[in-house]
Amino acid sequence: GVGLPALPGNLIRLGRGVAASRRILRRFEPEALFFTGGYVGVPVAIAGRRIPAAVYIPDIEPGLALRFLALRAQVVAVTAEESRPYHTRQRGVVVTGYPIRPDLAALDRAAARRSLELDPEPPVALVFGGSRGARSINRALWDCLPAVLERAQVVHITGELDWPEVERRRSSIPAALAARYHAHAYLHETMGAALAAADLAVSRAGASTLGELPFFGLPAILVPYPHAWRYQTVNADYMAGRGAALVIPNDELPSRLGPTVLSLLDDPDRLRSMGEASRRLARPGAAKAIAAEIERLARSEARRP
Repeated sequence: GVGLPALPGNLIRLGRGVAASRRILRRFEPEALFFTGGYVGVPVAIAGRRIPAAVYIPDIEPGLALRFLALRAQVVAVTAEESRPYHTRQRGVVVTGYPIRPDLAALDRAAARRSLELDPEPPVALVFGGSRGARSINRALWDCLPAVLERAQVVHITGELDWPEVERRRSSIPAALAARYHAHAYLHETMGAALAAADLAVSRAGASTLGELPFFGLPAILVPYPHAWRYQTVNADYMAGRGAALVIPNDELPSRLGPTVLSLLDDPDRLRSMGEASRRLARPGAAKAIAAEIERLARSEARRP
């Protein structure tokens, strides 16, 4: 909880977390600590305040827990140069990019489309809203689905909550168009193939968009989640400001999603330009760069008498 009424309970939980963290640190005796966010890291940081620490901040703007962790870390790895203004202590801030899974590098578009049973020629629009889906994105897409399917194949990741609605929506469109609609409740191992196969993405603007979309040079329409403070809005504005994306506020989806998707599909030159802008934001060596910083910290601790 938050606010003054929750403060005593939060302090008690923090104290218990610090005590538990001290026991764990004594057992493992780490030479370096690495944090990627979340309040669970705060008691560990307090308990291990004498141990060198690195923190990775995936979003452009750090959350409260990451701000605290960054203050005690010797290394603060960030996704983009635009994160620097959010840190009062510039020493130790290193731009590494967003680390992506190694298996994504082996994907090519033709193979990705075959694996998803997509036609090799027509453009592909990939629409998704995170692991649980995004109801507002799903409904806005369904409202304009026939028009979009006239121009492109659609890979739609609905999430589990809206999956029961898919067949009803599919049955309401002509069979020839329905064959171009590829809906999934969720994609696990094949999410990388969906990204590689696509010509345009429609998604939220979580931290992964800062790494995965640029890696594939994928232009996007980003819809920041309205209940995540402003992290996703800052991420989306970063992508849009570099020509890699367009931004639609969540409450404007019903009126703007269809026209925006269609205008991009009808303008291949603009799509290509946005894709090139997206690819310029990629930093493929991010994971190795972060690992190198952690190893450097661990070696420096090991050399201490």
